[in-house]
Amino acid sequence: MALESSKNLGGIGAILIVIGLLPIPYAQGILALVGLILLLIGLKGLADYYNEGGIFNNALYAVILAIVGGVVAIATVVISALAALSSIGIDLANVANWATLGTDLASRFTDFTNFSALWTLLGALVAALVILFVFAIIAVFFFRRSLNRLSSKTGVRMFGTAGLLMLIGAVLTIIVIGVLLIWIAFILVAVAFFSIRAQPTQATPA
Repeated sequence: MALESSKNLGGIGAILIVIGLLPIPYAQGILALVGLILLLIGLKGLADYYNEGGIFNNALYAVILAIVGGVVAIATVVISALAALSSIGIDLANVANWATLGTDLASRFTDFTNFSALWTLLGALVAALVILFVFAIIAVFFFRRSLNRLSSKTGVRMFGTAGLLMLIGAVLTIIVIGVLLIWIAFILVAVAFFSIRAQPTQATPA
């Protein structure tokens, strides 16, 4: 893939991720997903252009780790929720009246004899958040490595700045400022992609 096409795809992908991270109804997740795909395609093209596989491979590792972290976190919550429901005598496969299920759950979870089930569910939620936090930091670490190698090959130092800002944001995701830093980092990534210039071809000496 040509340099111009790769950097444009990467830049557009980063812009879509920036827009997708905004609270826009119906378009939030779709735009971010499409942007991520375009970003990966652009990184693959640049990895081939500069003959540096780490540019794409590290970004791919980051995406895989993020997906695995999300799946593990969701599985933790679902398994714990089913165990908590079973402990208070509710079987979702044999619910007699779904209309009153919410009221029944509230009364049973707030019953002092079943209070341990509520703590089990809350503990699962905390564990899921911790899992997401750990996987997010590791994923961003690999994505930063991708951006650092891209910065080294292109000479655009903004990639390195964006990677560092993204890593700091991942560590600070426990507070709102962390998400804001990651959002700003993707803006810098988009600008950095469009700042890539082809290296001048040196004339062959006679």
